[in-house]
Amino acid sequence: MDITNSVAVVTGANRGLGRHFAAQLLERGAKVYAAARVLDSIDLPGAIPLQLDITDPASIAQAAKTAGDATLLINNAGTSLGQSLIDGDLDQIRLEMETHYFGTLGVTRAFVPAIEANGGGAILNVLSVLSWWHPAQAGAYSAAKAAGWAMTRAVRDELAPRGIEVAALHVGYMATDMAAHVPADQKTDPAVVAALALDGLAEGRPEILADEVTRAVKAGLAG
Repeated sequence: MDITNSVAVVTGANRGLGRHFAAQLLERGAKVYAAARVLDSIDLPGAIPLQLDITDPASIAQAAKTAGDATLLINNAGTSLGQSLIDGDLDQIRLEMETHYFGTLGVTRAFVPAIEANGGGAILNVLSVLSWWHPAQAGAYSAAKAAGWAMTRAVRDELAPRGIEVAALHVGYMATDMAAHVPADQKTDPAVVAALALDGLAEGRPEILADEVTRAVKAGLAG
């Protein structure tokens, strides 16, 4: 993936990892659409604000029309609602799946025609170590991320003949609002994660493991 000459759409770009993605893409020379549900929440100089609610099909369609020159899509937007599968709120459990699976898939489907028409490019799905490790207290989130991993692998094979690479970023806790409750020594700097992911995209790596915890969990899957 040629990052320097890319036209990138980053979902959830108003804060956390998404904002680091957008900022670093700008630094590397890309044109960047910074997408978020609320336009006023985007304050990154040089980025083009893009209204996008990934759970709203009409919002997705309008965003894909506005950013029709896209060659790179980073599916970063997400939720973490802390729901177990047996005793958790079923509406919240559904929202996790609507966001991380159906929302990400909906955005991908909407942008594929543009990326293909613009000569091909890449899609990066931000997943998690919980794609593979499924603690009970995060059952809804883990199930949604596991579904996202399966979707990523299937879409990768489907889009390869169309000139679109599909990569997955897996990472544990980061120093963002979503992990505010986690001790600092257990969290990775999201700026470092964004840089690793963009380097991985540039190298054409299909799977990017951002920290030692994630690498250890992935290595243990065969057991």
